[in-house]
Amino acid sequence: MGRPVIEREEHPAAVPRKKQCVLAVCGVKNSGKTTLIEKLVRRFAALGYSVAVLKHDGHEFSCDVPGTDSYRFWEAGACGTAVFSGSQFFIRKKWEREEKNEKAYTESGKEKERREKERARRQAEKILSFFPEADILLVEGMKDSTFPKIEVIRREISDAPASNPCGRFLLVTDWEKEKFDENVLRFDEIEALSGIILEHLMNL
Repeated sequence: MGRPVIEREEHPAAVPRKKQCVLAVCGVKNSGKTTLIEKLVRRFAALGYSVAVLKHDGHEFSCDVPGTDSYRFWEAGACGTAVFSGSQFFIRKKWEREEKNEKAYTESGKEKERREKERARRQAEKILSFFPEADILLVEGMKDSTFPKIEVIRREISDAPASNPCGRFLLVTDWEKEKFDENVLRFDEIEALSGIILEHLMNL
């Protein structure tokens, strides 16, 4: 099956693009980030915005399918692989090693953690630059960043924010709103959520 046809709709929030907007959607594991991002992508697309999504994975991952030609090339030792057709392309490449720019002495745990967070930020910003055509760039994860962000808090998983408060302007949760001293919306308030996100990002 092909991608679903998205019907555009008129909405007060659908204003001409002023600038490219970046939003991190963060939260602890299994809090519902992916499901919320799916709903936001559909909502923003319906409003006429082009949306790209970047997922930050704190662990190693496989981005190719075992047995395919490109996978075999990578396993053989290629430094990069790419597959393309007339409508899309896929590139797999490793980050350049940064050890030569790092300090030679043994780092403390906090110094290493700070450096890893800074590296993740630089990597995210580099990948975001690959999508100049996107009006809105959604980043799943990056809870320690200073990107504008919303945090997802699901009752069965957690009961308090876990992200860096710098940049955080909204919580999305199924807890009672009175539990938090921050702006709060529920999971099913997608229209209100998309409007608040657009207003906040456009005014930064």
